[in-house]
Amino acid sequence: MYEDIFSGHRRNRPRDYPVVDAAYGIVVEVHGDDFVGAVVGCERTYDGEFVRLEDRRGRQRLFKLLRGGFLFEGQRVTLRRPVTKRAVQRSNSGSRRVENVQAKVAAPSRIWVEGIHDAAIVEQVWGHDLRVEGVVVEYLEGLDNLPKRLREFRPGPGRRVGVLADHLVKGSKEMRLTADVGEHVMVTGHPFIDIWAAVKPSSVGISAWPEVPYGEDWKTGVCRRLGWSDPKEGWHRVSSAVSSFRDIDPTLIGAVERLVDFVTDPTVSKADLR
Repeated sequence: MYEDIFSGHRRNRPRDYPVVDAAYGIVVEVHGDDFVGAVVGCERTYDGEFVRLEDRRGRQRLFKLLRGGFLFEGQRVTLRRPVTKRAVQRSNSGSRRVENVQAKVAAPSRIWVEGIHDAAIVEQVWGHDLRVEGVVVEYLEGLDNLPKRLREFRPGPGRRVGVLADHLVKGSKEMRLTADVGEHVMVTGHPFIDIWAAVKPSSVGISAWPEVPYGEDWKTGVCRRLGWSDPKEGWHRVSSAVSSFRDIDPTLIGAVERLVDFVTDPTVSKADLR
């Protein structure tokens, strides 16, 4: 009878066994050992990778992850350390973080905010997103400067301006100043008199932002009532309290998100974002 000269090599070829993840809690038997236990973890040492099993009496033992070294549901299998999926990395704003990307060249469109503290908080929360999109944030040093800045900037198609305003409520001075800005400018805002108050009190470590009478400087009044030495210390406390979108009021989150959409997507109109 003719014998295949390769048959011996085939007989010696290592057998393949189904591969099963050593997921926490699955029960396996160690082949040739009769130890039966539930998986409680995997460990890596200088001598390879091991699975830790615990039997019904609470005894634990380590076994090397060998080919075909275990029985699972009556079938001989190869256990492997579970492959853990890498968690999606999020930016401070909650969006998917883009790794190893260089900031785009600054786009023609801009986002303007009232003051340097507004700019700092926007940077802390949305800085990553804005760098990816190439959007520059500038501060106006007061909303009174908006008309002049718009005349100088000349907004138009592909050259939009998004404006973030404090205390944007019906009947306020801020509402009057931003009433007629044109189709290429969008104004959004929050109802608080200052950006500090858009930070959640719980994040700052206080029960609530204190009431400050009209006519008194708000930041100075807040610091006096909270026992902070001055607005410089107050800003340090507020700034240090903001690490992500979870630390700020939803009205501010929504206002900035709409501005980002407006200045980065030329197909989106102001009416779409109302």
